[in-house]
Amino acid sequence: MTKMKVRDAMSRSVRSIKPDTKIVEVASLMCLYRFHGLPIVDDENQLLGVIAEKDVLHCLFPKLEDLMSEGMHSVDLDKEMARYGEVLDLTAADLMTKKPISVDPEMHLLRAATVMVRHNFRRMPVAEDGKLIGMLSLGDVHKAIFHANITGSLRGARD
Repeated sequence: MTKMKVRDAMSRSVRSIKPDTKIVEVASLMCLYRFHGLPIVDDENQLLGVIAEKDVLHCLFPKLEDLMSEGMHSVDLDKEMARYGEVLDLTAADLMTKKPISVDPEMHLLRAATVMVRHNFRRMPVAEDGKLIGMLSLGDVHKAIFHANITGSLRGARD
């Protein structure tokens, strides 16, 4: 039996964006194609950051200072939601998480899942020498482990 590695379960066809991609395009990809997060790469496919739906929506949340001084009751949430148009003019670089955590394709699959759970990620980039080569989701991990157990390729570990 061979060890299951990230490489065995990751998705290789990855939709990535550039730092100068407008948030209107990012939001379109998220809303229309159900991308919950996107890796951001340069022209050499070097992983620069990631952007998730929470990063886009976070701009609309009332600021802590406003809540402290005025209280939650005074925040006009509809007005905050209307500011979404301003967010759409920003770029991915404005909202991305810089220096994202990634996993190596040679990492043991369950170790990668542990990293994901520890950081509360449902998906994360797979990078080799800093270059994006795939994405790994908890669903990918589960599917790979399920498949290996069903086909019996993990039986050696149980004996």
